Amino acid sequence: MQLAADEYNRYTDQLRELAPDEWSRPTECKPWDVRAMVAHSLGMAEMSASVIETARQMRAASKRQGGGEQIDALTAVQVDKHVHREPAELVRRFAEIGPKATRGRRRTPAFARRRNMPGDQLIGDRRERWRLGFLVDVCYTRDVWMHRMDIARATGRDPVLTADHDGVLIGDVVREWAARHGRPCSLTLTGPAGGSWTWGTGGPSYELDAVEFARTLSGRGSGDGLLATQVPF
Repeated sequence: MQLAADEYNRYTDQLRELAPDEWSRPTECKPWDVRAMVAHSLGMAEMSASVIETARQMRAASKRQGGGEQIDALTAVQVDKHVHREPAELVRRFAEIGPKATRGRRRTPAFARRRNMPGDQLIGDRRERWRLGFLVDVCYTRDVWMHRMDIARATGRDPVLTADHDGVLIGDVVREWAARHGRPCSLTLTGPAGGSWTWGTGGPSYELDAVEFARTLSGRGSGDGLLATQVPF
């Protein structure tokens, strides 16, 4: 939850620095521009902050889903709720909801964290079931972090990266990636969020930027060999 609180703050700081024309820049998450991406992040933070808002969004997404993926319907509900707002209002609302989202996630009881979420999630070419705790404790923070990287790429700005925050988050992604593919390899990630890891002997070696590693595993980039193993964000 400390990672979550810090990430909400970093996201807010990034939004405050955006110039007026940068809000309409296209992102890699088509068809979203920066404003639509922030609208999604705001809606997701509101969902994290309130059980009532969670129920409202899920009902709206169920009505909208049709034969598509639930997550696509949910994010569309979030974007539609906020995309019409002016940038200053989006920044203000996100600054207000970030601490509430952290508190809401922290209050999720242990018995609820252990329960499986309804439905399954598509990761790469496979479907899997998640416990609620994985979503609340891990994926919500990764989602905000990745969208901060998306906005940095869309606007040509360097994201704030430090070992004691981004490095911890990336390290968790690395460990999950290694567990998912289960093969011997060595990995060196460069940049402030980087590090080096080795599993077993005789496997392939990879070296790349830490943010690019995360983008590749999220499906935003393409990777060969073990780098084709996707991790949820």
